[in-house]
Parts: sequence; C-alpha cells; structure tokens
Amino acid sequence: MKHTRTGLTELVGTVVLAGGLWFFSFAVPWGNFWLKISVSVTILAGLTVGRRWKETHLTWPAWQDLGLGLLCAGCLYLIFQVGHAVSTLLFPGAMDQVGQVYTRSHEVPDWAVACLALFVTGPGEEIYWRGYLQGRLMTRFGKTRGWLTATILYGTVHIGSFNPMLVVGATVAGAFWGGMFMRYGRLWPVILCHSLWSAAVFGLFPLV
Repeated sequence: MKHTRTGLTELVGTVVLAGGLWFFSFAVPWGNFWLKISVSVTILAGLTVGRRWKETHLTWPAWQDLGLGLLCAGCLYLIFQVGHAVSTLLFPGAMDQVGQVYTRSHEVPDWAVACLALFVTGPGEEIYWRGYLQGRLMTRFGKTRGWLTATILYGTVHIGSFNPMLVVGATVAGAFWGGMFMRYGRLWPVILCHSLWSAAVFGLFPLV
C-alpha cells in the first residue's frame, strides 16, 4: 500500500511539473518559445527515463513501426486540414488564434522548428505523456479511462497558452496519439507520428 501511494504521489508530481513547464513555455513572454518548450520537454522526459525507464514502454523499434507512424501522421495531418477549414468557416476569429500559434514558429527558421519537432519535442513528449503517464494511468484505471484521463491532462496543460484553438488542437492530437498507444501498445509508432506531424505542421507544411 505504501509503495502504491508513493508511486501515485510521484505520478501526480510529474503532472504538476509538466503543468509548470508548459506554463513557463507558453505563458511567460520572456525567451524563445521553441527553445523553452524544447528544454521543458527534455527535462520532463529526462526525469522520466532516469527514474522510471522500465515504465516508459520504450522497446526496440520494428520496421512496421515506421510504416504505421507515417500512415498515422498523414491521417492526423488530414484531420487537422479539415478541422482548420471547418473552424475558420464557422468561427472567423479562429484564424487569428491559429496565426498566433505560427507567430511563435517564426522565432526560429522553419528547418530548425522541424528538427526540434523531429528529434526533441515529438519523442520527448511521447516518452512522458503516453509512454509513462498514460501507461501508468491505463494500468491503474483501465485502458479507456487511462486514455481519457491522459488526454484531458494533456489538453489542460495547454490552457496556459490562452489560445482556445491551440487547446482544442492539442486535445484532439493527444486523443489521437493516446488512441494509437492504447490500440497498438507500442510507443515507437506514436513517437514517429507525433514527430513527423509536428515537423510538417509547424515547420514544413503549415496549415496557414
């Protein structure tokens, strides 16, 4: 029982830490956003791997992980293309909020954004949010409730951006990546999907 309480306390502590890091990255005007979020993700993933390596679900990648990651990244990109078109049609103000997201990306060159998404933020976020947090929550509460709780938490930490469209987008993407992890039980396809999608949306093929 004591071990269980300690594990739960540690889990909650990482969520609080994540919330603080995301608030620092999105809400604090000082500094370069992409550098701040990269450092924040590195801290969170580093602590997770250092203390709970066996619970991150990081196994050796397989060839099928590459194909699945590519396919899912393409599907998610199409979902956001449709969502962007619909939201801007129904809510004219949504275009300004989307533009605010890309204003942050202009702080560094597109190729640098793509590299950070591919090699830092994409892998790092999945190691913590899906591999560790959702994995622990699914073990504790069951697959569906664990997925739902992790998705809500992932969307919630983006509230500090004060951008409703970003919060909605993060929640949708988090639900998609969490659903992949719940369905396939492997982290590498999710890492590839997140990394490739982020590199495309924020660096190479923006939605605006």
